[in-house]
Amino acid sequence: MVEGLRYRDDAAHEEPAVTLDAFLDQSNATAVRLESDEDARKLLPFLDRLALIEVAFPAFRDGRGYSAGRILREAGYTGELRAAGDVLVDQILPMRRCGFDAFAPDKPLDPAAVERALGRYSNVYQKAADGRAPAWKLRHG
Repeated sequence: MVEGLRYRDDAAHEEPAVTLDAFLDQSNATAVRLESDEDARKLLPFLDRLALIEVAFPAFRDGRGYSAGRILREAGYTGELRAAGDVLVDQILPMRRCGFDAFAPDKPLDPAAVERALGRYSNVYQKAADGRAPAWKLRHG
């Protein structure tokens, strides 16, 4: 298992308690599920009380969840950020770069394949929520 990654079958797995609409009407929820068509910015005033934000990935070709993850991390969210749904091994690295640290794929992933995917590239080419320095910045200081 890759350090820092959590999967659905972990003992500490916590289900998102409410949908975004229900969350906005409550004052004590600590977990929420964000569907792919919902605006992550609606959660920004509540980030300090959220322990878990689960972002839905209904289909591998739907990339809106990447933006939601990056928005939340760059706004300072430090809790568990879980990608759930049609999550494939080749999406794990870009999801990690956008700030996801937990995964609940519809189909199980091979942990060895996940480790290979995360270690495949030693350099990145753009800034992201993971804080890694892009190759151009390394070259030009």
